[in-house]
Amino acid sequence: MTYQTLTLEVDARGVATIIMNRPDSHNALNRALITELHAVAHELARDDSVRVVVLTGAGKSFCAGGDIGWFFETLSLDRAGRIAESSALAEMLRALNDLPKPLVGRINGAAYGGGAGMISVCDIAVAVQSARFGLTEVRLGLIPANISPYVVARIGAARARSVMLSGAAFGADRACAIGLVDEVAEDVGALDQAVDACVASHLEASLSAVAATKRLIAYVDSFDGEAVRDYTAEALADAWESEDGREGIASFIEKRRPRWRSDA
Repeated sequence: MTYQTLTLEVDARGVATIIMNRPDSHNALNRALITELHAVAHELARDDSVRVVVLTGAGKSFCAGGDIGWFFETLSLDRAGRIAESSALAEMLRALNDLPKPLVGRINGAAYGGGAGMISVCDIAVAVQSARFGLTEVRLGLIPANISPYVVARIGAARARSVMLSGAAFGADRACAIGLVDEVAEDVGALDQAVDACVASHLEASLSAVAATKRLIAYVDSFDGEAVRDYTAEALADAWESEDGREGIASFIEKRRPRWRSDA
């Protein structure tokens, strides 16, 4: 596909980089960007040659949240229209969250409101030290509705209250301390090194096993008791019976690299 509000780059290793490309608006989420992020998530989910996905922003910011112009346009719609706009955002976040491959957030600058939500659908996030963060919706008289399932899942309910209820901005060290990001890099050069190391680590893993593990985590987090026991018993049996499971065990016994390794 050809995209207008983002760029997509895929290298020879199967590493795809999504760059939100509205730098003049600090990569704020409008309907066009939301639509294209949803589309690119589905495109990459279907592409078996893609093994890892990196999400970042063009310019000085990662994502400034919802575009105020989009908010203003939404006010002119009836209730059904406003629900449709909100649902489009929710579906885009779910598509990225459910991506059956590792999603690495390269947080190159500020992430406010929906930008924090974009971080929260990433499997791992590395931020530059200078980045600023905030769940700022309440300061506009709004609520962090669509992003809340992902933010709360990432940082927990108590910490969500500590940042959502005031809307106050905070720095990268606090973002790391509360679990919004996983690592802080001193500058952009160090950020790229950290992201490259993270990507290299993920390229060691079987793509089918990664997809199954993401489903496993989601299930275990949603159910308990007998449901989890039965699901996990069947999931491990499925893994043993899978092509990659057989290859992984054989390669370990034979002291060789499995065939999915890029340097195999």
